[in-house]
Amino acid sequence: MTAPALTAIEQRVLWLATAIVHQANRVRPNPSGLKVGGHQASCASLVSIMTSLWFRHLRPEDRVSVKPHASPVLHAINYLLGELDEAYLPTLREFGGLQSYPSRAKDPDPVDYSTGSVGIGATAPIWGALARRYLTTRGSSAGTGRQYSLVGDAELDEGAIWEAILDPAVAELGEIVWIVDLNRQSLDRVVPNIAAGRLQGMFDAAGWQVLALKYGRLLEELFTRPGGAELRARIDGMPNPEYQRLLRCDAAQLRDRLPAGNPALSALVASLDDETLLAAIRNLGGHDLGSLDEVFASVADDRPTVIFCYTVKGRGLPTQGHPQNHSSLLTVAQMEELASALGTDLASPWERFADGSPEGALCAEVASRLRRPDVPSVPSLELPVDIGRTPSGTATTQAALGRVLLDLTREAPEAAKRVVTVSPDVSSTTNLGGWVNKVGVWSATERRDWFEDDPETIMHWREKPTGQHVELGIAETNLVGLLGELGATWSRWGEPLLPIGVMYDPFVERALEPWSFGIYAGGQSILIGTPSGVTLAPEGGAHQSITTPSIGIEQPGCVSYEPAFAIDTEWTLLAALGRLGKPGGTSSYFRLSTRPVDQTLAAVPTDPAARERRRRQVVAGAYLLRRAASPAVTLAAMGALVPDTLAAAERLAQVGVEADVVCVTSPGLLFEALQARSGRGSAESWILDRVFPASRAKPLVTVLDGHPHTLAFLAGINRVPSVALGVTGFGQSGSLEDVYRYHGIDTDAIIRAALDAVS
Repeated sequence: MTAPALTAIEQRVLWLATAIVHQANRVRPNPSGLKVGGHQASCASLVSIMTSLWFRHLRPEDRVSVKPHASPVLHAINYLLGELDEAYLPTLREFGGLQSYPSRAKDPDPVDYSTGSVGIGATAPIWGALARRYLTTRGSSAGTGRQYSLVGDAELDEGAIWEAILDPAVAELGEIVWIVDLNRQSLDRVVPNIAAGRLQGMFDAAGWQVLALKYGRLLEELFTRPGGAELRARIDGMPNPEYQRLLRCDAAQLRDRLPAGNPALSALVASLDDETLLAAIRNLGGHDLGSLDEVFASVADDRPTVIFCYTVKGRGLPTQGHPQNHSSLLTVAQMEELASALGTDLASPWERFADGSPEGALCAEVASRLRRPDVPSVPSLELPVDIGRTPSGTATTQAALGRVLLDLTREAPEAAKRVVTVSPDVSSTTNLGGWVNKVGVWSATERRDWFEDDPETIMHWREKPTGQHVELGIAETNLVGLLGELGATWSRWGEPLLPIGVMYDPFVERALEPWSFGIYAGGQSILIGTPSGVTLAPEGGAHQSITTPSIGIEQPGCVSYEPAFAIDTEWTLLAALGRLGKPGGTSSYFRLSTRPVDQTLAAVPTDPAARERRRRQVVAGAYLLRRAASPAVTLAAMGALVPDTLAAAERLAQVGVEADVVCVTSPGLLFEALQARSGRGSAESWILDRVFPASRAKPLVTVLDGHPHTLAFLAGINRVPSVALGVTGFGQSGSLEDVYRYHGIDTDAIIRAALDAVS
């Protein structure tokens, strides 16, 4: 009873997925005439795999990442299971409708992982598994379950895939199952070389269980007949394009092309009727429900598994196997023929199975089996806003990071338990050593620290399930992938974490795209780039970041901070932690420095009310650090350049030019405030009136260790003349003084710019 019902569901899923794309392109009005798009052929190659997975093998605790172009298949299955209203089916790629690719944040039906950025959605379940294990070892009820990735074979060209597979931590994740849709076609062409063996070897070398599902049961039976060995050798040996061309042949052409002069094979082909012959050449394992059952049942749980499922792109559609079928759309006539073949109706495309039918009963049973409990409400975390210390002496903002984390363990121990730091092998060089010594390194099982009794060992590597630092290999993409999933635990299981990723600032842009995608998918985290800028003078241009300061302006869902002092680092980091792990929360990016700065320059008020006023301004984006009696110019500086700007103000005063000095902590927040003041946003704009009051509007000089456009918009607050100083070229090795002078951001350059602005 189940087998015919499952086959009928498979056919209905194919129809619904194809019709969803058809409605969006051929039926829905399109006044603009712009291409809507969709991928009927890419959907068809995954229909059998997803039908088998959802209707036979998935459990409610399992999670699945679906390849981007198969989103209509996911929506079709959700519809049959009662998880998607019929009204959404004609809305693919429509404003407010079904998204182009699966989206946790924007689609109306259940989506486990957002996909769409090649390689990132595929690897997300790896980091989801790690995040869940982290929670579980800390006593959470996140549970267990497999983490599936449905991956197109062309997606394996993406380097992020292999960075994730090769990370040492991944080989221990037995809940990971990748299913490769091996249809041997990319966007533009049929992949010319047979690469499956090489790919399988790469997974095997990384410690994965490798399973291959190449042929269905019909072909496997034919291989046992006389001439069967020759048939297998013929199909195994032909190049991909030749096999794809055979899919486009009728029976007579197939009889002519397939034997290739082999008598035994000719005899076997001659013994088959046309229907069997045509079915056999298409009988790949990824479309055989029985074979899929068998391979899914053979998955081990002691290591990650990859299943290479051979499929036909466009299987069951008139476009199957065509090298240009990637974005091709069936015509109305072809859709009518497909409807007739599948027992559906193009005029009424969204029919569900009748309640009393075997298919309807199976859908109801699966819907009940896969129903998940509601996510528990997210607990509120009590975080301090000011630890109360006033730093003195000389310190760096990078060192302040570690100090704040340690202070948090004393001032707010319950919140501190939810902090998890992640680093790509740079913990010691980014001042996390004290924190790591305090909380330990996370590991699913405890491992002995063989250097624990070594008196010369300063940083101790104590790996244990209670550790709060996760160390990955040197791959920034992996780090931010894990950050995204650690930052999504509040919405998956009602268990908020406070994830902080630390990497060298020059490599932030390498990680920015996957981190941005994680934010899009609902992951809330803090990314810290340190050390940063040309202030990292001796390292030279290869390690001196230029464009990262503007990330907070340009990245949705993110607030950026570049503090100048240790106290600013504390206040802004505590504020950023307070935005994590809850509905409506946001991520943050910090740009920290290794430049030692005299902390008395911060002039932190001693009066409690005045101190709180300063703190609020620091968190809001800027504060007036030096107030002149009668200013002729305003100097606005950020981060490591604040001491030089203060020095410039003192020297300007000696020549009769008084200057206000504004310390900018977040250009992004100031830009949002400016937009809101113009009626183009909902942010509060009070900070502009406090720091840049119209009554003190004077010519403006902006300066930072980064591209000058980051602060250039500040001149628009009061529409004053301005000079924007910053870094616009690749750096040089040298002393701090030499490098600042080379880029025109030293004290002398600031003075010259100020005199030019007021002249």
